[in-house]
Amino acid sequence: MEPTAESMRKLYDKRFGAELKARKESLWKVLCSDFFQKYVSETDTVVDLGAGYCEFINNIRCARKFAVDLNEDTPQSAASDVTVLLTEADKMTQFEDNSVDVVFTSNLFEHIRSKDELVSILHEVHRVLKPGKTLLVMMPNIRYAYREYWDYYDHHLPLSHHSLSEVLTYTDFDVKEVRSRFLPYTFKTRLPQTDFLLRLYLRLLPAQLLFGRQMFVVAQKVSA
Repeated sequence: MEPTAESMRKLYDKRFGAELKARKESLWKVLCSDFFQKYVSETDTVVDLGAGYCEFINNIRCARKFAVDLNEDTPQSAASDVTVLLTEADKMTQFEDNSVDVVFTSNLFEHIRSKDELVSILHEVHRVLKPGKTLLVMMPNIRYAYREYWDYYDHHLPLSHHSLSEVLTYTDFDVKEVRSRFLPYTFKTRLPQTDFLLRLYLRLLPAQLLFGRQMFVVAQKVSA
């Protein structure tokens, strides 16, 4: 039986309580300003794919902001300058071909139920991106998070930085940057818990190599 929207809402409410949500919002402000912003121009059209509580899209600076998710609570989390589209990740029909500058996705692909579905999503991302424009992916790296990865009921598709890079190449992306170890696995435990410590962590590659369990991959749409 497929989980219902209500059952998943209850699951996420328990997993991300009010206190954790507030802490995540503060830390995402730092992540966007001190790291992700360098991949995004203030003139860009940006899609946050699987936006959830909109921590990324609310805090990134760009010209046009879109949050794509199936969660009916997402509109309540979105800032006033964010357009929310409640649609499946591989059916973004609201976007024309070659109309988006950056697609960002965080902790989405591990929830995808099959490799075929992932390929379908990547083909759709490829369609909406302008030639030469950017897909940013952050997610757990099964190579380094193999113990904790299956502690979550809604995780289905394990990927490493190698397998993610392969499927991106297979779907006509050019992989430009791979950080196999980036952030720690979860906001609940080992991620630096203050803005200052997070800024320090982002500047210390040895700390990322020691504690990083999530990967970050940058890919560009290959022009036809």
